[in-house]
Amino acid sequence: MSIVTPKMVSLAWNHAGSLLMRQSKVSKTHARKPTLPKAPASSLRTHESYSLPPEKIEVFKSLEGWASKCILPLVKPVEQSWQPFDFLPDSSLPAEDFINKVRALKDRTAELPDDYLVVLVGNMITEDALPTYQTRINQLDGIADKTGSSTSPWAVWSRAWTAEENRHGDLLKTYLYLSGRVDMLMIERTIHYLIAAGMEWNLDKNPYMGLVYTSFQERATFISHGNMARLAKKNGDPTLSRICGTIAADEKRHENAYEKIVEKLLEVDPTVTLVAISNMMRKGITMPAHLMQDGRDPHLFDHFSAVAQRLGVYTVADYADILEFLIERWKLEKIKV
Repeated sequence: MSIVTPKMVSLAWNHAGSLLMRQSKVSKTHARKPTLPKAPASSLRTHESYSLPPEKIEVFKSLEGWASKCILPLVKPVEQSWQPFDFLPDSSLPAEDFINKVRALKDRTAELPDDYLVVLVGNMITEDALPTYQTRINQLDGIADKTGSSTSPWAVWSRAWTAEENRHGDLLKTYLYLSGRVDMLMIERTIHYLIAAGMEWNLDKNPYMGLVYTSFQERATFISHGNMARLAKKNGDPTLSRICGTIAADEKRHENAYEKIVEKLLEVDPTVTLVAISNMMRKGITMPAHLMQDGRDPHLFDHFSAVAQRLGVYTVADYADILEFLIERWKLEKIKV
């Protein structure tokens, strides 16, 4: 099951010599570390706990009206939203028609490079671990959905974001299954392992840091899926290119929402927000699927990342560029506290 053939890609790629990775080199220009603004003395608790005092939680309560006006409109109504069905063969068609559409899908994916499929599988598994991400967001002070159906705009946004993100893993997993190019049992086990393992992001319950983290991650996934769309088109699968491009567009919209929230926090509470940004950037952004493993290889995420780096899907240079982008977008170098 761990053997990778030219027509089947398993997440156990490290066991196949043809998929052993070599690290790509990054130019010194792109590998530079962005200059960060000097953070003022923190009004947060010590580094051992990032939870907030009550007066800081009230900051988010006071922004609920703004969030309803400026953030919730970024959610697309369900009836106007794409669904995985829009991109997949319709199983309600007569059997022969359905089989022909599946055959066409298999033909399109037949010549996709193994490395490309490795990254596509890794991206899909990352998306499919959505329960972990919603759980983490619901632990953040001031914006958590305490009842599971709260009418707070923060809770409404969190559930809507989750609902939109949920389509990504569903669509990619079904497409990969129909392609016949991947080892679905190993993939499903890896998803199982990842969700069970959870995620370490070392933010405790601090919403300032959590929102900086999501701003970074949504931009990273926008870049990754966008590059996968480009490569799918180059390798002869326009449908997969449209799928990845559509997912990238979702990620871009979500990125904009989280960045707008941080912008607003910099306006109303610049000191604590700047501390949170500085803390997150200096300690480094942990990727959400960093605990990925398949029961055999504890370093599976590192191998996936190496393939993504080598293909130019998501690189060290992209990481640095995202930091520079956020510094510029939030005008951090101009903030005076």
